[in-house]
Amino acid sequence: MRSEHVLTTKELSRSDIEAVLDRAVDIARDPPDRSQYEDTILALLFFEPSTRTKMSFDTAMKRLGGTTVDLGPVGSSSVTKGESLADTVRVIEGYADGIVLRHPSEGAAKMASEFVDVPLINAGDGAGHHPTQTLLDLYTIRENVGFDDLSIGIMGDLKYGRTVHSLSHALTKLDARQHFISPESLRLPRSVRYDLHEAGANVREHTEIEDVLPSLDVLYVTRIQRERFHDENEYRKVAGQYHITAELLDEAADDLIVMHPLPRVDEIAPDVDETAHAKYFEQAHNGVPVRMALLDLLLGGIDQ
Repeated sequence: MRSEHVLTTKELSRSDIEAVLDRAVDIARDPPDRSQYEDTILALLFFEPSTRTKMSFDTAMKRLGGTTVDLGPVGSSSVTKGESLADTVRVIEGYADGIVLRHPSEGAAKMASEFVDVPLINAGDGAGHHPTQTLLDLYTIRENVGFDDLSIGIMGDLKYGRTVHSLSHALTKLDARQHFISPESLRLPRSVRYDLHEAGANVREHTEIEDVLPSLDVLYVTRIQRERFHDENEYRKVAGQYHITAELLDEAADDLIVMHPLPRVDEIAPDVDETAHAKYFEQAHNGVPVRMALLDLLLGGIDQ
């Protein structure tokens, strides 16, 4: 994977995915020598708000021994002067050995990657893709329940959820059974459903979580993303439609794990936090070793 961009999970093979996950396991046990990255600089270009993704990339680079440079608030950058994204990344390429980009426009990462030679990692492009979130999701799944004969329910905002789009493509490569649970108005986009069908995905769609909960190994919950709706009334129609509680999980298998890319609003009740099912904070913590592994593979820390 050295010197390549990471834009979507569609472009990652199963062997690519497993290489990152295996490296993350190694790094969690025995971090690499920090001296090999003492001159490495990673640029963080976040045109949308972020807590976990931005801070975990920052932490990952620093734990490897490198440093980061940060675009900072968009309002204080040259973007306010009308600078194009293409020009911005071409300038930043001269300052850093790799770029992490989050942008509100779907397809922005792919476009930006065409203007740079250093590795560019998509940290979320609108309602498009979020491949590094998927990698840490898969790491969490593999460490807790494994990939064999996997049955996963993905619930909530499937239309705008970039984490869902990335995860579904990766799960297809793992031959997982995927159950999508959402209101009719927030179903997977037709283009994503078509791609999954063409890839031979094992997919079923539902509107009620109770229909499928007992059969799941993993329940992956997402929030209804208010910021993606153009009509506030449409958001209100679906907001709060799904609510996972500890009582509801009495109907689930004892070893079910509940995941969430965070932040959550009201889709998972606080009483779930105290159950053995809850893995979403562990999931967030896994972002550091997984992103350390990805950076290590892309920036040439080991010969892969």
